[in-house]
Amino acid sequence: MTDTISVRASNLTGAALDWAVAMAEGYTQDSEDHTCIISPQGEPSSCTARGAALGYGYRPSTSWVHGGPLIDKHRGGCQWNAYMGGTDTCYWAGPGNTVRWHYGPTALVAFCRSLVESKLGSHVQVPKELMP
Repeated sequence: MTDTISVRASNLTGAALDWAVAMAEGYTQDSEDHTCIISPQGEPSSCTARGAALGYGYRPSTSWVHGGPLIDKHRGGCQWNAYMGGTDTCYWAGPGNTVRWHYGPTALVAFCRSLVESKLGSHVQVPKELMP
């Protein structure tokens, strides 16, 4: 089995964040390749650092094709805040069923972090190889 590491939902990025969103959405991981995920409909995909960088696989934190429908599904919202200090915290977002919104460099990252915490908790066990 792949080694896992505990990460705060608010610190998740890249492939690790995408993988955590997949788990929150009911995907399962392949028993032999933990970066291979299976959708609730039985469709295989992947969450890898390389895939996140090159633009393939399941990428809800960077692709509006994958992440946008999640905002609608969970009746979420996001807002750009001109008064936040750095570029890492210029958006805040979250699903409609939570009072805990998260910050992020993009609306999708902020929403995905909040979705993960609302469904899986403030700390998530993710495969080590997905961490930057």
